Amino acid sequence: MSETKAWSYVILGGLLEVVWASGFKYEAIPSLVVLISLLTSFDLIIRAAKVLPIGTVYAVFAGMGTLGTTIVEMVWSGGAIHPLRIVFILTLLACIIGLKLTSKGSDG
Repeated sequence: MSETKAWSYVILGGLLEVVWASGFKYEAIPSLVVLISLLTSFDLIIRAAKVLPIGTVYAVFAGMGTLGTTIVEMVWSGGAIHPLRIVFILTLLACIIGLKLTSKGSDG
């Protein structure tokens, strides 16, 4: 598998993580969708980790899940969005992009 395909697996797995993690809280997401998203996201991450450094794969996967579920929470809760929270979300996003850009080579 190519690195490009592996990264597409990480991104898709991260997006599916948002679905299943949000499904734990919001009943609007059916249980079957949560289960399928959970299993598929981990399958994609396992496949990607065979090509990419595991530390980077997991950090990007978890970071995407954190970003996504935080955004879903802010949108669905309808509450005020604190400017400092936006700063931290953007900082996390910058770190995820940085990990992706520096992923060549070993985890070391």
